[in-house]
Amino acid sequence: MNTPKTHFLSTPFLPSHPLFHLHKPLPPHHSKSHSISALILPNGSSYPNPKPVSVQDLILPPSSSSSSSSQQRQLYQPFRPPPSPLPLKFRDLDINGKLEILTDRLGLWFEFAPLIPDLVQDGFTPSIIEEITGITGVQQNCYVVASQVRESLIESGVDDDIISSFDVTGAEILYEIRLLSASQRAAAAKYLVANEFDAKMTQELARTMKDKPRRKGEKGWDSFDDELPGDCLGYMYYRLAHEHKATNDLELWRASLEKALNALESETARKKVLEELEGKDDDAGTDGLAVSAVKVPVVRMKIGEVAEATSVAVLPVCRAEGGTVEVEDAPWECGSKGDFGVVEAEKGWKSWVVLPRWEPVAGLNRGGVAVAFKDSKVLPWKASKWNQNEPLLVVTDRGSKEVVADDGFYLVVGGGNGNAEEGLKVEKGSALKESSVKESLGSVLMVVRPPRDDYDDQISDEEWD
Repeated sequence: MNTPKTHFLSTPFLPSHPLFHLHKPLPPHHSKSHSISALILPNGSSYPNPKPVSVQDLILPPSSSSSSSSQQRQLYQPFRPPPSPLPLKFRDLDINGKLEILTDRLGLWFEFAPLIPDLVQDGFTPSIIEEITGITGVQQNCYVVASQVRESLIESGVDDDIISSFDVTGAEILYEIRLLSASQRAAAAKYLVANEFDAKMTQELARTMKDKPRRKGEKGWDSFDDELPGDCLGYMYYRLAHEHKATNDLELWRASLEKALNALESETARKKVLEELEGKDDDAGTDGLAVSAVKVPVVRMKIGEVAEATSVAVLPVCRAEGGTVEVEDAPWECGSKGDFGVVEAEKGWKSWVVLPRWEPVAGLNRGGVAVAFKDSKVLPWKASKWNQNEPLLVVTDRGSKEVVADDGFYLVVGGGNGNAEEGLKVEKGSALKESSVKESLGSVLMVVRPPRDDYDDQISDEEWD
């Protein structure tokens, strides 16, 4: 009996029943020209799609895809490395070559200076560079910073002749003007070359250029030009001259004014200093002050001034409210003894003060005392020009009690009439003579004002009444 054969594959490795139906193969898929017209379901049936949908529509809408691609193209920024700070002749060197140049100092300092940060980027520390090349960490920093200052001078349009003046030994000099602005650096560089400044003098010049604008309102400030390095330096010497004048050191006063004249650039500042030398100080006339009339200097302490002083004076301190008792009980003698300069007093005392050995206290070997006042109302000068709440020390010589000079000043109890309830005060000699007072607790040598951050003028120019 002939059994009709089915059109299925027959093999001993496959089951005899059909596994699947063979369908006519689908034509090749082209997403550009074909769309899906039906969905084939797992059970072999099909579900007609009422609206043909392209494959791209199923993946991502065309409009969204195109806008995203456009946005990506706009946001893409290719990486462009910054230009190398190394000179062209050093860019192809390997690490050993760079180290060799630094070791042998092959080239000018500003040429091999960029090799230092380049080696740091390669993993070298300043200590390792110092060990290999012999250039200390301090010198490495000096070279790098000075080379940056030199570049800023070039960008500011400074003449090549001036810049070339720093080619050989200019690193230390340019390093000192690193804190100045670009315009200040350019002006300072010209002044440095013209006056042949070394690193120490440059440091002083840079400090004065930073300090001068902060002292607006001080005596003579507006006569010196902030934009001129020489005027800034001259103003520093001008202020220093006033400090020496307050301590009656006329030799140093004149020497400071002469230094100011040598440093100045503007005619206005030069005229101001010449008037000071000739005793024609306009500021003194304007404020109603004749410097010669101030017999007692008034000095404001500077922060750290005692630490910088080469010689000091140690004085016992009395409270003004302690009256006559404390002033008379304070030690009369105090001095340093032995190889170590140990300070010894004739007897114990609670409070002491250390002052720079200014001229008024330099000759005070016995009887000196500093009287502490809580405010300045005890002093006979114009109250409208003085901070009444500021404490101060009145340095007094107890060995000079007799009221002699009319324009001198003396420490007295009350108004000099012995009334202890009024407390200690400072009175002018002429006023005491009018009250028939012939003896005081001591003559006033100087008045010391406390240091403060918003430091104004070292020497007060207030007028004593």
